[in-house]
Amino acid sequence: MESINRFIPLAGRILLSFIFVMSGLGKISGFSGTSAYIASKGIPLPDVITVGTILVEVAGGMMVLVGWKARWGAAALCIFTGLAAVLFHNFWAAAPDQAQNQMINFLKNISIMGGLLYVVAFGSGPISLKK
Repeated sequence: MESINRFIPLAGRILLSFIFVMSGLGKISGFSGTSAYIASKGIPLPDVITVGTILVEVAGGMMVLVGWKARWGAAALCIFTGLAAVLFHNFWAAAPDQAQNQMINFLKNISIMGGLLYVVAFGSGPISLKK
């Protein structure tokens, strides 16, 4: 059981970080589309926000993935994910045909925040580049 418990935090970090790293990398090739979507929500400086989003998702995701300053990476991703939930998945203000989809995405973000808070509280675990 002890050997299994050594690998569970690593598996959790891989699963938790995957969405951020992949999303951040996807925003590089889809930069203009991401920036336009941010602008459509009325958020100022969409190009700057897009660059910041890419940096937070890729850097924070990699920090959690490898377990280097994972608490800091998870905290940044938690704040980012909370903001994304409120600003981009506000199901309470969505058109009726989009409300269910936005609620699912909102709840997904809230659930991911729970996993990130677990990393903030307990760190990266035994198989990591702890610092």
